[in-house]
Amino acid sequence: MKSPVRVYIGLGSNHGDSHRHLERAITQLATLPQTQRIVQARFYRAAPQGVTRRQPPYLNTVVALDTFLSVNELFAVLRRIEREHRRARPYPNAPRTLDLDLLLYGNRISRSRRITLPHPRLHLRPFVLIPLLELENALIPGKERAEKALSRISGIRGQRLRIRDQIVA
Repeated sequence: MKSPVRVYIGLGSNHGDSHRHLERAITQLATLPQTQRIVQARFYRAAPQGVTRRQPPYLNTVVALDTFLSVNELFAVLRRIEREHRRARPYPNAPRTLDLDLLLYGNRISRSRRITLPHPRLHLRPFVLIPLLELENALIPGKERAEKALSRISGIRGQRLRIRDQIVA
């Protein structure tokens, strides 16, 4: 019998009621068909990266799921959930009601027009690596373990990540 695949999904929001968007999305992920065992990291606040226009900080977390859904099925569900939260893409790095990124799908390494696994910037983003590390020191296929990737990011001590109101990093 086929075993489920452990996947990690990054969630972020910086538009509207971010906490509500993330909580609702986590509930939606927990009820996906052929999916079980949802584990969630704490919520972190982080400044937007790569933006040219001023915008509010993000609320971020990571969840782990065990699923029998294929990569394409899961990716389609993530995009559907984003649309249900009225995710708009008016310009690159625009504020978002909800951003769902498929970070890891087991140990899969793949690249298509729609999706690259592991997420191509996972190893460069402390706002993803820190909550991921709460769940597991996951191996980033083709790279290294999450803890090692976090230690390689220059200037991590100068970045401000918050657990609600506590500075982390």
